[in-house]
Amino acid sequence: MSRTTQLRRYELAPGAATEFTAWWRGHLVPARVRHGFRVDFAWLRTDGGEFTWAVSVAGDAEEFARAEAVYLESEERTAAFAAGDPLAWVIQQHIDIVDPVATR
Repeated sequence: MSRTTQLRRYELAPGAATEFTAWWRGHLVPARVRHGFRVDFAWLRTDGGEFTWAVSVAGDAEEFARAEAVYLESEERTAAFAAGDPLAWVIQQHIDIVDPVATR
């Protein structure tokens, strides 16, 4: 079955990387997973200024949009955002649905 992947890139406030990644790992990832998402990878730029991750769901873009809508209104997401202040840590977000590209 195919998957739809969303690439999420966050520009982080200076000095925010440690606190942000601890919150992301401890609160946001579990909330996403409970709603059928899979975290495919996560990378933190060496200087801590940018955090990039990919989250996917089985199915097409419409299925992703349905899962995202349910997740955005969920108690788990509300609790995750109550446990931290991502708006203080993230300066700017870049979020897009992406397609794989063959390397050969």
